[in-house]
Amino acid sequence: MNGVDELFSLAGRVAVVTGGSRGLGREMVRAFARCGADVVIASRKLDACEALASEIRDTTGREALPVAFHAGRWSDCDRLAETVWDRFGRIDVLVNNAGMSPRFESLVKLSEELWDKVLAVNLKGPFRLSSLVGTRMMEGDGGAIINVSSTAAVQPSPIEAPYAAAKAGINNMTVALARAFAPRVRVNCIMPGPFATDISDAWPPEMVQAIERQTPLRRIGRPDEIVGAALLLASDAGSYTTGTVIKVDGGVAA
Repeated sequence: MNGVDELFSLAGRVAVVTGGSRGLGREMVRAFARCGADVVIASRKLDACEALASEIRDTTGREALPVAFHAGRWSDCDRLAETVWDRFGRIDVLVNNAGMSPRFESLVKLSEELWDKVLAVNLKGPFRLSSLVGTRMMEGDGGAIINVSSTAAVQPSPIEAPYAAAKAGINNMTVALARAFAPRVRVNCIMPGPFATDISDAWPPEMVQAIERQTPLRRIGRPDEIVGAALLLASDAGSYTTGTVIKVDGGVAA
């Protein structure tokens, strides 16, 4: 390895990515494995996790563990943490990427059930999982926690009010946990803007065009463009970075 490769190397480390079977999570899983990490792919659809795990083993030779996981369930967070420790004996990198932003008819017609579900998946689960993993990291060899927020946290629209509130909470929680787990654990956040994932496939053309006009780089991001920030925060390249929210948004929230 040359100096740069060593700086971004994840050799010998175990990385857990929630929502890791598709979209931005899938690209982070692939990148971590290419940089030498064994990976845990946690998502609701086990078959999708298993398919990606098979790809990772075939293309990188790294271990890949698929785990069925619902980010909004406290008990699932406990089970995921224990499953990984039982298998690998450690977690070096945790990425809280799982999220949801369902459509609803109007603010006043938003049900309590849907509100609770959005907050649970986007905020409650990441808090619980980070608390469990961060505490054990702090007692062991340290590590890195990466939360995934959204530009909705700082530029919310009415149609995503619950989601935006939860993601603003993620930004706030990042700073709190960075202080709680210092100095052995670094906690940071990536704040993506619009990306071309399977979710964006449902966006009408006029919506895509409007987003592109409003984005200084004049386009929607490619999923692989999340990788640079993720590797920085997961590896020794980001060894003096904690409590930070990094925008990867083409300039949307400038």
